[in-house]
Amino acid sequence: MTSPIVDPIRAGLTAGWKVIDASRATRDTTLEADVAIVGTGAGGGTAAEIFAQAGLSVVMIEEGPLRSSTDFHMHEDEAYRDLYQDEAARRTTDHAIGVLQGRCVGGGTTVNWTSSFRTPAATLDHWHAEWGIDGFGSADLAPWFEHAEARVGVVAWAQAPNANNAALALGAERLGLAHGSIRRNVRGCWNLGYCGLGCPTNAKQSMLVTTIPAALARGATLVTRARALRFDLRGERVRTLQCRAMDASGTVPSGARITVRARAFVSAAGAIGTPAILLRSGAPDPYGITGLRTFLHPTVVSVGQMPGPVDGFRGAPQSVYSDAFLDSAAPGGPIGFKLEVPPIHPVLAAITLPGHGERHAMWMKRLPNLQVVIALLRDGFHPQSAGGRVRLAGDGSPILDYALNDYVFDGVRRAFAAMARIQFAAGANHVMPVHGAGQAYASGAAAAKAIASLDLAPRITPIVSAHVMGGAPFGPDPTRAVVGLDGRHHQLANLYVLDASLFPTSIGANPQISIEAITAKLATALAQRVRLV
Repeated sequence: MTSPIVDPIRAGLTAGWKVIDASRATRDTTLEADVAIVGTGAGGGTAAEIFAQAGLSVVMIEEGPLRSSTDFHMHEDEAYRDLYQDEAARRTTDHAIGVLQGRCVGGGTTVNWTSSFRTPAATLDHWHAEWGIDGFGSADLAPWFEHAEARVGVVAWAQAPNANNAALALGAERLGLAHGSIRRNVRGCWNLGYCGLGCPTNAKQSMLVTTIPAALARGATLVTRARALRFDLRGERVRTLQCRAMDASGTVPSGARITVRARAFVSAAGAIGTPAILLRSGAPDPYGITGLRTFLHPTVVSVGQMPGPVDGFRGAPQSVYSDAFLDSAAPGGPIGFKLEVPPIHPVLAAITLPGHGERHAMWMKRLPNLQVVIALLRDGFHPQSAGGRVRLAGDGSPILDYALNDYVFDGVRRAFAAMARIQFAAGANHVMPVHGAGQAYASGAAAAKAIASLDLAPRITPIVSAHVMGGAPFGPDPTRAVVGLDGRHHQLANLYVLDASLFPTSIGANPQISIEAITAKLATALAQRVRLV
C-alpha cells in the first residue's frame, strides 16, 4: 500500500512558519533582519539555510507564489501560469529567443528537470585564464559540490532511461560518440516525467522542500508575491530594500509597500532579475558593466519521427547526455554544444513545433512517436559571443537584448547536423530540424544537404533557453566585474550577489548545482563576517 504524500510546506505552515503573503497586505510593513535575500531559487535558497544555521535572522523576498506538492497536478496550463516568469512566455526583445524561468518559491529548482552537473573543468579553467578568477578551480570547488549534491540528493539515475533518452544514447553509441547518464537530484522518484510542472510527490529535492523549509524552521521569514523594487543606497551602503506587494496573480502591484532593514543584503533574483534590481537601484556602475554579458545557452531543437511509440511525456525527462561536441574546439574556436533531450508534453510541444494549421496539427497527431534532441550552445568563450544585455523598460521591468550572429548560427547549423545524424542512427524514419515552416527529411543524406543550406536567422530559427547566466559577473578587476570574488559588490560594502549572475560566461551545463556550490562557498564565508559585525 502506498504511503500518503505529506506536503512539508503545509505541515510547516500549520506549525507556525513565518510566511507572509504580500498580496493580502492592507498596509505598509517594515521588517528587520540580519540578512535580506531577494529570490528563493538555487542561490537564495542555499544562502538562506546557511545564514539561518549560523544563527542569523533572515528575510526572504519572493515575487512568485508559494506553491507545494498539494498544488502540483501535472497540468501544463496551471504550472506555466503559476510557476514561470511571464506564464512561460518570456522572450528576448526581438522575440527571437524564448526564455523559460521559474517565478515561485524555489525558483528554477522547483520547475527544472533535475539534471545535475558540476561546472565543467574547461569552463573553470577558462574563467581562471581569461577573467583572473582564482580559488574556483575544480579542486577548490570539489568540497562545495559535494556539500550541494548531498544536500539536494544528487545520485546516479538507477532506472532505465525512457525511450526519448534511450534514443539519444543508441544513436550516439552507433556513431561512436561519447555519451553518459545524467545524475539527478531526487529521492524516491516515482518516474512520472512531469518535473517541469512541480513535483507532486516531493521526490525532487528542490529548494522548496530542502533549504527553504530548513531556514523557516530556524525562524527565517518568507515574504511571497512581493516585488523587490530597489536597494535604497546611502553612501557606500544599502540602507533598506524597498518592495511592492503584488496582487493574487503576482503580476500587478497591489499598493502596499514592504521595507526591509538589514545589515547585509543579497540579490539572488536570477541573471535577469539581479542586473535589473541593480539598475533600478542606481547601484554604482563606473565602468558600465551591469547587465552586460548576460548569457543563455541558446538551444535548438530537432524532432525525429520514430517507427514506434516514444511517449516522451513519461519517465525521467533527462537522463542521457552527450558532450561529444562541447569541447571539440578549444576556447576561442567554434561554439561548442551539449546534447540532451527534453520532455515532450503536449503544450510544450505545441509551442515548439513549427508551422500552422493542418501542418502543425499533423505533427501534433504524431506526438506519441516523436523523439526530440536539443543542443545547448555554450556562449561566451569567443569574442563574437558576447551574450546579451539586461536593461530596463520604461516601467522599470527588465528586458533582455540578445543578438544572434553568424558565429552563433554556425553552431546552430552544426548542431542541427549532429542531431539529425544521431536520430537517424537511432532509427528515425524522418527528422525535422525545428526551423521555418518545418521541413522533414527521410534520409541522413537529404537532411545533411538541406541543413547545409538552411536560411538561419532570428525568428526563422526558433531558439529557446532555460538557463540564464551573467549580467553581474564576479572577478577581481572592478573594470570588468560587478562583484568581487567574495560575491560583494565592488562599490557597496554590504550588498552581495549569490546567483547565476556571477558567471562571466555560460557554463556549458545545466547550472543548478554550480549555483548551489558556489553560493554555499560564498555564503558560508559571508555568514561569518555578518556575525562578527
